[in-house]
Amino acid sequence: MSQQQGFQPANLGLCTFAIALGVFMQVLDTTIANVSLPTIAGNMGVSLNQGTWVITSFTVSNAIGLPVTAWLSRRIGEVHLYVGALIFFLTTSFLCGISQSMGELVIFRTLQGLAAAPLFPMSQVLLMSIFPAAKRSMALALLGMVAVVGPIVGPILGGWLTYDYSWPWIFFINIPIGIFAVMVVLSQLKDRPHKPANAPLDYIGFSALILGVGALQIVLDKGNDLDWFNDPWIIAGTAFAAIMLVFLVIWELTDDHPIINLRLFSNRNFRIGTILLTLGYAGFFSINLILPQWLQSQMGYTSVWAGLAAAPMGVIPLFLTPVLGRLGPKLDMRKLAALSFLVISLSCFFRSNFTTDVDFHTVALIQLFMGIGISLFFMPMTTILLSDLTGAAIADAASLSTFIRTLGASFASSITTWFWTHNASLHHSILAEPINLYNPLAAAFQGRNSGTALMSINNTINHQSYMLSTLDLFDILMWLFVALIPFVFLTSRPRATQGGGGAAH
Repeated sequence: MSQQQGFQPANLGLCTFAIALGVFMQVLDTTIANVSLPTIAGNMGVSLNQGTWVITSFTVSNAIGLPVTAWLSRRIGEVHLYVGALIFFLTTSFLCGISQSMGELVIFRTLQGLAAAPLFPMSQVLLMSIFPAAKRSMALALLGMVAVVGPIVGPILGGWLTYDYSWPWIFFINIPIGIFAVMVVLSQLKDRPHKPANAPLDYIGFSALILGVGALQIVLDKGNDLDWFNDPWIIAGTAFAAIMLVFLVIWELTDDHPIINLRLFSNRNFRIGTILLTLGYAGFFSINLILPQWLQSQMGYTSVWAGLAAAPMGVIPLFLTPVLGRLGPKLDMRKLAALSFLVISLSCFFRSNFTTDVDFHTVALIQLFMGIGISLFFMPMTTILLSDLTGAAIADAASLSTFIRTLGASFASSITTWFWTHNASLHHSILAEPINLYNPLAAAFQGRNSGTALMSINNTINHQSYMLSTLDLFDILMWLFVALIPFVFLTSRPRATQGGGGAAH
């Protein structure tokens, strides 16, 4: 697949805005339903655990749909695929909003995840093809900003729509935005040339991918609820996923038309860049997952206020991203990425010193500071991993790196949640040890009003346990980002003539 370099839309700014809107909707829908789950589960008459399938179904199908994106783009063209995916996404959003049962909603969320899969990688390809080589850093910086702002806006917007209107509006809101994006992209890119390629679809590899990733994602999402490897279903699911994924790797390395181009990992910048992007994004995702949960469950914040506490993270990227985009060809992307990891690590260090008395302004200011690191993360890392690739390899690499990053976020979600709750239980057991009949102070306190006293003590211990577990998590994340810094310099510096990951070789 060619990037069709040289084609320019009539209005570059409007076209870029429309493409970014499509990506924004996709990123937004990964988080907007999170705060609405209790309401959705209650309205559908199911438990909250069953309601989590609204999230799981979208995540699994989105990850599975990513590897087939490059093949589809070669068959029908980048523009047709992007617009078709947008239309399919709008249709499934409407169907999600009118669902009358949890079964219907899960089915339509699964289809919505499939529809969303091509949006991010195709947006990268389209923007890099319509921007001049010297300005491609700006295009990648814009997508990085969208990737940051979406998860911040999601909880706030989802909470507001759910509480002030009703939960279906978290899906209906996509429709007017999507219609505008479709109309603009069609009008601006309808004449963009495309030469279809009739490469066969790797059905065996695709089937192994669906089975392996699907089983693994279900294991990760349900492992914590089922006590992990103490449950025979988790053991069986893990073994099945491992067999399918090993088979997938062997098959893809030997097939003439693999659905996942694993040979891209022979390129050093792509290999190291993708690993760093995945680990960095997993750490960033973990922060955004646990901080709002802790604020809501332990600090008494509503979902809206928890979202507002996290929102300052998106302020600095709004202003810094355009500057980085303009200066990108003159800067060493490796140094920017290293600085990004350092800043995010420092933000985790500040959080690791929180107490239960921390106020809203402190949380928000640290989020604002972390925004500097986020501004320096997405564009440099994407530039590095795409910098040595040309032509069809760029679309393959964009799809594969997004696929791995999505899986990384899913793994981070499950592992982080398990660690947070499991570690809180460990802290609870240690803190509760002195509360026994052999401790004179504890016995005297309980003697006054045994039931009320024990409940009060337990609530205090539980509160402190989650505080300690949160601090432990931020300690680990701090060292994770520190450890990533030296590996950035194992990549080669992208040349300025490449325009931030372009193909001008």
